[in-house]
Amino acid sequence: MVGPIRPQFVLFGSSIVQFSFSHQGWGAILADLYACKADILLRGYAGWNSRCALQVLDEVFPKDATVQPSLVIVYFGGNDSVEPHPSGLSAHVPLPEYVENMRKIAIHLKSLSQKTQIIFLTAPAMNETHIAEVFGNSLGRSNESCRKYSDACVQLCQELGVKVIDLWKALQQRDDWLTACFTDGIHLSCEGSEIVIKEILKVIKEADWEPNLHWRSLPTEFPEISPCIFVDPEGSTAIKVSQMDFEWQTQWH
Repeated sequence: MVGPIRPQFVLFGSSIVQFSFSHQGWGAILADLYACKADILLRGYAGWNSRCALQVLDEVFPKDATVQPSLVIVYFGGNDSVEPHPSGLSAHVPLPEYVENMRKIAIHLKSLSQKTQIIFLTAPAMNETHIAEVFGNSLGRSNESCRKYSDACVQLCQELGVKVIDLWKALQQRDDWLTACFTDGIHLSCEGSEIVIKEILKVIKEADWEPNLHWRSLPTEFPEISPCIFVDPEGSTAIKVSQMDFEWQTQWH
């Protein structure tokens, strides 16, 4: 364990989470914004569905852990929504089972501590044509199936009082979403991740959480040690480096 203990944000999900540090992904942006403020912990497993998640839930999020996460961002649904295969080997999870699996995940996370906050990400939109071009076929995936699983996740979160981001709708707000948001029709490009991170930061900023977990609100670690730099030619105005907003961060206020 490396100290001092910071707030922990856990990203838990399938490939949308595992690859969130690739292609200037949303996980990497979170880690950048929360540097010196919170630890971003990646628990992403490509190919997984909600059924897989339940098998490791107690191990990834033990209830007796000394430190519990301040925020857990959960994504499952894209793989659950694929068509069933006659062999039974696909990642498909029937919609009613998916909803119950996500309910169990939410209830477990809520039980970790009173300070643990939760955001669910729904099944995103996808480009079926692009998938077929890259993989040779649609892999049993359809945008319409993703919509059904996304809607079900939103409805569940409203029932449970869990914050939720409808990625199926969010990605399609761009006019050119079909060509801009994906690397292969499924996984997110830089532009796709920008949409995700904007939605996440919006939820965090507007949430009535105590403490506020927005990156601008959390204290910086060891601010008193941070050296100063002079920001005018005369050398009369100084600012601590730890208090500076760098150019690439200003868009995420």
